[in-house]
Amino acid sequence: MTEIDAKTDALVPAWLTVPDIAEMLDIDVVRVRQLVKEGQLIAVRRGENRALHVPAAFIDGDKVVKGLSGTLTLLRDDGFTDEEMLEWLFTPDETLPGTPAQALSENRGTEVKRRAQALAV
Repeated sequence: MTEIDAKTDALVPAWLTVPDIAEMLDIDVVRVRQLVKEGQLIAVRRGENRALHVPAAFIDGDKVVKGLSGTLTLLRDDGFTDEEMLEWLFTPDETLPGTPAQALSENRGTEVKRRAQALAV
């Protein structure tokens, strides 16, 4: 879990706390923390009380956004830190269009993964 800088924090439009995610996914807080530990979600410490937060864009109703876990794995394998992954996922790309996180939520994960794989070259 990473401490987030103001620049990256500003890129992410909305955040959810770990208890919020647990409620949305109908799992307990320990399981959410396990998803973070396994690399299926990214959580950062932010705010006054430095509570763990996950970008709201990573949750689609009652599940984790399809393709997110694989994309995070690709980025991690490319040597990205959590903060760098957040920056890449939430930086607008005119050729996409939108952000990679937005494309994942719109079921355009194949293109996002292709771009993540290209970063390793």
